[in-house]
Amino acid sequence: MQVSPFCLGAMMFGRFGNRDHDDSVRIIHRALDAGINFIDTADVYSPVRARRSSVRHSPADGATT
Repeated sequence: MQVSPFCLGAMMFGRFGNRDHDDSVRIIHRALDAGINFIDTADVYSPVRARRSSVRHSPADGATT
């Protein structure tokens, strides 16, 4: 496995930041399309519904959460 040199931090998705689920999914998909395959989804962040569902339904291969 090779991890991308950049990481998408997901702390600001959900109750602590962007509450718009669809917008959060778009941001995640854009990062995946840009080659980012490392998404920081620490358990201390808000519920991970948008992040996990986005990665699960993404056409990108090799995403790592």
